[in-house]
Amino acid sequence: MDPVRRRLLRLVADSNTNLRTASLAIERNSSYLHQFIHRGTPKVLGEDDREALADHLGCSPELLRHDRNFMRRPRPKPAAPSPYAAPRGYSAVPEIDVRASAGPGAWNDAFEEAKETWLFADPLIRHEFRAKPEDLRMITIDGDSMEPLLSSGDRILIDVSRRVPVPPGIFVIWDGMGLVAKRIEHVPHSEPPKVVLKSLNPEYDSYERSVEEVRVVGRAVWVSRKL
Repeated sequence: MDPVRRRLLRLVADSNTNLRTASLAIERNSSYLHQFIHRGTPKVLGEDDREALADHLGCSPELLRHDRNFMRRPRPKPAAPSPYAAPRGYSAVPEIDVRASAGPGAWNDAFEEAKETWLFADPLIRHEFRAKPEDLRMITIDGDSMEPLLSSGDRILIDVSRRVPVPPGIFVIWDGMGLVAKRIEHVPHSEPPKVVLKSLNPEYDSYERSVEEVRVVGRAVWVSRKL
């Protein structure tokens, strides 16, 4: 990681903000700065982005500027096409590294992708899942709170564009420590709006939370299980 990216992480950590909030503050999508730091996209911040970000962080724009030597590095040759690229009529769905994507702290809506990808036929995605390929992620279940429906080691496909529990269903949420699956139901006529989070395993209690307290990641639409 280059000095500008390391400096930006320190500035964010020392300010009352996070990468998601800072991205939105400069009128970019919520994962813009996460991708800039961890994936190198874009390679450098544009002048307008530097000035807006510096204003948000209360620092000089020069602290976010790469030197000329860095900016003039030759572009690497494009990688050869992956032998695992999706064939025509199929879409590749990334699997999420759950432990890397969430932990103690604030959830920032960003995922760390594992190396594995899953191939699904496009008609299945459109007609059965009623989803777009770019909205799908695969996540591995960890724990027994949703047994017998979901067991530890099962993989579920989630649609990250569907975060409202109407109708009720199985959702992946961030519970403050990690990503977990729960059945979520809206509490009718509640004010402020509340939801009930249920574990299907009777050894775990159900509990109510306000909608604002629950960080829903996506709705489960499919499950894969080893027999």
